[in-house]
Amino acid sequence: MRHNPPVTATPTQQPQPVLADPAAVRLARDAAQEEAGSEHVGAHVGVLVEDETSVTHFFEADHAGYRGWRWAVTLATAGEGSPVSVSEAVLLPGNDALVAPQWVPWNERVRAGDLGVGDLLPASPDDPRLAPGYVGSEDPAVEEVALEVGLGRVRVLSREGVLDAAERWRGGDFGPRSEMARSAPAACGTCGFYLRVAGALGAAFGVCGNELTPADGHVVHVEYGCGAHSEVEVEGGSAVPVADVVYDDALLEVEVNEPVGRSDNDTADAAAGGATAGEGDTPGAVDEVERVSDGSGATGVSGRATSR
Repeated sequence: MRHNPPVTATPTQQPQPVLADPAAVRLARDAAQEEAGSEHVGAHVGVLVEDETSVTHFFEADHAGYRGWRWAVTLATAGEGSPVSVSEAVLLPGNDALVAPQWVPWNERVRAGDLGVGDLLPASPDDPRLAPGYVGSEDPAVEEVALEVGLGRVRVLSREGVLDAAERWRGGDFGPRSEMARSAPAACGTCGFYLRVAGALGAAFGVCGNELTPADGHVVHVEYGCGAHSEVEVEGGSAVPVADVVYDDALLEVEVNEPVGRSDNDTADAAAGGATAGEGDTPGAVDEVERVSDGSGATGVSGRATSR
């Protein structure tokens, strides 16, 4: 049984009558049933003209797990008056058949992060990310040293490989558009923990050397940043705003003001008025008024008040 691309049963031209008559259909069905074994062969669903002397008949397949597939039986004849024979009988997918995805070579299936401990992942000879070492590394300093000591790598990153890495790093977790970078107080380019890489990528990338950050040991973009920037400053004091003046309403202090000095006449008048008020049982009235004399001969009026 072979697996071919989906086919259609729509004819492009009229077949020879001997290849499409009921006898030819029965012959094709018998061939399909022989190939299917105990599986049931379904109804005849169409015929496809291959050429002037051959056609393919299609029958529904009730094979488990092959929904939408069809039995395809090709009949052929040598010409008018010649017998009809079976060329082949195969199971083919229809237009709505459930088929496996297109096969992908193993070296194209590997994705970032798939490589585990002990795994080997050789680069293909025509990997566009690599170029022969003698072509140049785009770093004059590296090339000069390599030529002096007679050493060098067989292959180095090509221009396409460098640009691909730069684009991937810029759009990653340590690029300028990451959530951490957008909330950072400053960029890595001004941080003391930023270790600039050598070569053509040094203008845009470096390695973080701060062990307290998630980016430690990773390649970071020069515009990336985090809260552990070497020059970040935090203002001292309480994080809760406090007013300059605080009033304590739970404690109320009362101060008694001293009475203002009055003349003798005012005192006598006030005492007399108080006595009058006392006769009416007014609270705080003056009950007694007496004249007092100080040592200098001056006289005055003293009143004694009681509360009622």
